[in-house]
Amino acid sequence: MIRLFFLLLFASVFAKQTYGNLSVKRVLRVHDGDTFIADVAGVHPLIGDEISIRVKGIDAPEITDARVKEIAIQARDFLEERLKEGWFIELGNVQRDKYFRILADVFIDGVNVGEELIQAGLARPYDGKTKSDWSLP
Repeated sequence: MIRLFFLLLFASVFAKQTYGNLSVKRVLRVHDGDTFIADVAGVHPLIGDEISIRVKGIDAPEITDARVKEIAIQARDFLEERLKEGWFIELGNVQRDKYFRILADVFIDGVNVGEELIQAGLARPYDGKTKSDWSLP
């Protein structure tokens, strides 16, 4: 019984907590196909200005990897264009990742941009565990 109590306590403390939804006030720059820097509306500037946002559920190739640099640039440019043309950018199911970035489903005018990147072949589904090797087909 005591083991069960501590197991449940441990699981509740370390479970990923979701903090609801937020909206982006201004996009400052796009780092790569799954990460951008923005100001978040309605959040204290200390934690909401110039914050890195990681698109949840996807992995885009790294620009620093010479083997996949071309597709990485395409993914970055795709995300940048979508963020520029969007009227309303919402962050859903907001969490913090291990690098203190915001981890969220990103919706641009109601469309999930992570799913768009996957459909365009510029990102792969990612569950937060092992990333895929983009140099392999």
